Amino acid sequence: MMADTTGGLSPRPPHRLRDGAMLLGLALVLLLLQGAADLALAHGVQGKDAAFVAENSGPQPIAFLYLGAKHMVTGYDHLLFLLGVIFFLYRLKDVALYVTLFSIGHSVTLLAGVLGKIHVNPFLVDAVIGLSVAYKAFDNLGGFKTVFGVQPDTRLAVLGFGLIHGFGLATKLQALELSPDGLLINMIAFNIGVELGQLIALAVILGAIIWWRARASFNKQAIAANGALMAAGFVLVAYQLAGYVLEGRA
Repeated sequence: MMADTTGGLSPRPPHRLRDGAMLLGLALVLLLLQGAADLALAHGVQGKDAAFVAENSGPQPIAFLYLGAKHMVTGYDHLLFLLGVIFFLYRLKDVALYVTLFSIGHSVTLLAGVLGKIHVNPFLVDAVIGLSVAYKAFDNLGGFKTVFGVQPDTRLAVLGFGLIHGFGLATKLQALELSPDGLLINMIAFNIGVELGQLIALAVILGAIIWWRARASFNKQAIAANGALMAAGFVLVAYQLAGYVLEGRA
């Protein structure tokens, strides 16, 4: 069974799945369930970070750089998508290309959303982010070729979903009382922090995957892992849509 660098896996299924793969799948789902247990917490910078933003005005580039990095390395939805994107990328230049496309997408809409005051419903945008996770896992499993007989351009998909992820980041900041004084500098710093956090997360994820690929059982376990990743994406979609419905009834 061979994987290609466009993110797809040949449709020939293995005869059996290893127990380790099922445990990995369970861990992914449990991680998402834990992160989504409190829908309110999924839509903003919380605690001391929120208090700092509310109490301070003017340019605070170091603080916002830290907030951006922290938000990315703790953003399970962004990390799950990033995992799906690089899962079957074996060449560093391909990893760099796809991560760059994702970064361009979320940088554009993060800055446009906050500075241009473009508001979207946080529950709905996070539901689409969950869908992006499921989409990429389905793509990794060769689902589009097998079920629909077509292969969407993976590069355009990653760029497009990057735009959605950027709006997701923007909603977190829009929920705060951001001072207009120094806002441009602070948003640029926050975006740089997001990129730094993404690089940190990428290094950890890529290192783990490279180690995993060296195991003889990788191809078999990859099927279950992407199945779990797709399930996690749909769980996230369901939680966010539930939050949207409950918000409308409040």
